[in-house]
Amino acid sequence: MGTALVSHEDMTATRLLWDDPECEIECPERLTTALERLQQHGLEQRCLRLVAREALEEELSLVHSPEYVALLRGTQALGTRELQALSKQFDAIYLHPSTFHCARLAAGAALQLVDAVLTGAVRNGLALVRPPGHHSQRATPNGFCIFNNVAIAAKHAQQKHGLRRILIVDWDVHHGQGIQYIFEDDPSVLYFSWHRYEHGHFWPCLRESDADAVGRGRGLGFTVNLPWNQFDPELVLVSAGFDSAIGDPEGQMLATPECFSHLTQLLQVLAGGRVCAVLEGGYHLESLSQSVCMMVRALLGDPALPLSGPMEPHGSALESLQRVRAAQAPHWVSLQPQGAAPVLSPGTPCPEGRPSPLPPGEPEFKAAGTQAAAALSSLLDQLRLHPTPPVRVAVALTAPDTGLALPPDVLCEEGSLPQEETQAWARPHEALAQDEALAALGKVLYLLDRILDGQVSSGMVATPVPAAAATLDVAVRYGLSHGAQRLLCVAVGQLDQPPDLTDDGRNLSLHIGGEEATAPSMFRVCVPLPVTTGGFLRCVLALVLPLAYSFQPDLVLVALGPAHGLRDPQAALLAAMLRGPASGRVFALVDEESTPQLATVLARVLNGEAPPSLGPFSMAAPEDTQALMDLRARLEPRWKMLRVAAPP
Repeated sequence: MGTALVSHEDMTATRLLWDDPECEIECPERLTTALERLQQHGLEQRCLRLVAREALEEELSLVHSPEYVALLRGTQALGTRELQALSKQFDAIYLHPSTFHCARLAAGAALQLVDAVLTGAVRNGLALVRPPGHHSQRATPNGFCIFNNVAIAAKHAQQKHGLRRILIVDWDVHHGQGIQYIFEDDPSVLYFSWHRYEHGHFWPCLRESDADAVGRGRGLGFTVNLPWNQFDPELVLVSAGFDSAIGDPEGQMLATPECFSHLTQLLQVLAGGRVCAVLEGGYHLESLSQSVCMMVRALLGDPALPLSGPMEPHGSALESLQRVRAAQAPHWVSLQPQGAAPVLSPGTPCPEGRPSPLPPGEPEFKAAGTQAAAALSSLLDQLRLHPTPPVRVAVALTAPDTGLALPPDVLCEEGSLPQEETQAWARPHEALAQDEALAALGKVLYLLDRILDGQVSSGMVATPVPAAAATLDVAVRYGLSHGAQRLLCVAVGQLDQPPDLTDDGRNLSLHIGGEEATAPSMFRVCVPLPVTTGGFLRCVLALVLPLAYSFQPDLVLVALGPAHGLRDPQAALLAAMLRGPASGRVFALVDEESTPQLATVLARVLNGEAPPSLGPFSMAAPEDTQALMDLRARLEPRWKMLRVAAPP
């Protein structure tokens, strides 16, 4: 199972035939440049290429009215003046004699991708299409969008494949009101959009783009304008717009291309990794194409590049999140309790019509271009500094690998550090004096070397139970002295924290389920192991992940010690989520008494596969929630990603 890339050269045919500054940015080069960059980075060659087919008219009718389809069919015979006159009846639309054919190919590409993923032919994929679709409504084109490609794909997944829970994530900078209208009363489709709103002053300038638009009827709570495993989707569809990327004349925002790798990885832990992305917006050609490459890298399972810039949320983002929580809390138990909710006030709609993009002569346009050039140059530097290691996962086991079902590309490592060097590192610990423990330590340090020198991305070693804490201590010290600049250690279970590690800012230690450190600090953190699914999710999403992104480690050690208490899916989710902050450099230590199933699932998630479902959702215990809230309040002054409310 791999990654599909679906497209068709005919989708470059439709183009603007008259002068219109508003529409000229939606051009064929959006596809050709993206495909060129995918080829240059060697990504297209690693995908399964599928040639898009035209969607049948009965498939279009899953979302659109027959009269609307007939209207678009008729445009094939119109001349330029007639096309221009018809286009002017709609908001930000241009029509071409090839529009109907191209739009059917775009919808058909989304359908092909969904079929390939749901039949198991591929794990995930991207439909590289134009025209985009998420603004299109039942009988109206809008915002360059003709047919609603993602909505049609969702309806198709429901009717042909019998899916009952579909998550649509829309990260285009503009609100996809077309998808929202289509599914706002459907509780089987959760539509999650985060977009630029500006209190109603950013196109499409709709009141229903605000946080308090939560669906209607049976679909109340299933429109989210900004939940996780509580919904437990069977398929994730992504309306993948890249007009929030740096330099884009429409979005005028600053998201760097590598952001989209991290977003994609976060979604891949859902629905068994069945993620189908469909191109929407994105109008700075180089920023768009590099962002597409970053997304495809993530779909292929490659590590995400490190995020640049300060890891501190903006006040306006925190305000938006608070508003979303307030609007959604009545419908999702996973969002309760969240403290005092802010008062929701309606935004002021902006004037009708989509504003023209920044003119090239404007100072803001030139500044945006300079920022984009710098960010893209930095990205290319990152690709040179962080080449993909030749081995994605290596494992070293002290016991026979009976019962393991490892992916074929996972390396079973047999190397070990020289005995004399291993003994020198083991000398301070009596628990490492035994031959078995010393042999395991040699494997740990050898594999750490291979990770730190860029030969292996991530790894896993089994260690004897009595030596687990000592092995972890040596691994931390060895990593910090052999090239790791910032090392995050996440320990679960009965693993004592070493007493003499200094808080020099290079090592952040998070202990889940262990005893409180004698001298807790901002770099030595302990939290009780939550007892429920909801508590565990809250711990990972509200503590572990924000801490990891705040710290920006270049190596993560995940140690599952004796009596760690995690079920296999929980351990897998923890390891999978930590791949992003460390650019894939995750080293897992498990005790040798762990089941083959645990070792297998950890190796698979480190290899880029999705973790198993956590199963039925259960609310966090009140004592776990309170402990987490108290801990976050203590740590927030140092780790800004833990902030949950905008400053007063």
